Amino acid sequence: MADYTLPELPYDYAALEPFISGVIMELHHSKHHQAYVTGANAALAALAEARESDNLASVNKFEKDLSFNLGGHINHSIFWTNLAPATGARPEGELAAAITDSFGSFEKFQAHFTAVAMGVQGSGWAVLAWDSLGQRPIIVQFFDQQSNLPAGLIPLLMLDVWEHAYYLDYKNVRADYVAAFWKIVNWSNVSDRLAVAAAQTAGLLLLP
Repeated sequence: MADYTLPELPYDYAALEPFISGVIMELHHSKHHQAYVTGANAALAALAEARESDNLASVNKFEKDLSFNLGGHINHSIFWTNLAPATGARPEGELAAAITDSFGSFEKFQAHFTAVAMGVQGSGWAVLAWDSLGQRPIIVQFFDQQSNLPAGLIPLLMLDVWEHAYYLDYKNVRADYVAAFWKIVNWSNVSDRLAVAAAQTAGLLLLP
């Protein structure tokens, strides 16, 4: 079984400045994300050892460790690709149409997403996700890395609101960090994720 590995960023650590500093990006990627990768691999190894030794007394702990750390690995892997050096772009095509259909307008979507990001209590994420059952985009909160996650959602756009994602740049003013996020969203990546998610889940409603 292959280990999880830390993905390379598609840009330099300083590429998102002045909205996210190179210092934060390097710490966030090389330290925090790497810790989730290491933790996920350790949980998998512990579960394998538990099966091999027929000692499953600690399996609940190992499963929780896996859920938390693998959630952190997956969330960050998506988050990095959701970002790009500032372009001033906005959603276009099918993504723009889906946002308007589901939220009324881009401005209403942006306000809703921002409110969700600001409303996360403690550590977590604001997420635009594809609802594979309803066949539409919805906005949800993740608490920590994995809690409050309905099954069947496919993340399209994720914003990390753990304090380690912004504290060196914005101190405790999360609102400024969320406002800066909109300057560096990679809408092309979000659009590609929507196309794949919609195509792969279109048949789910037809299942008996």
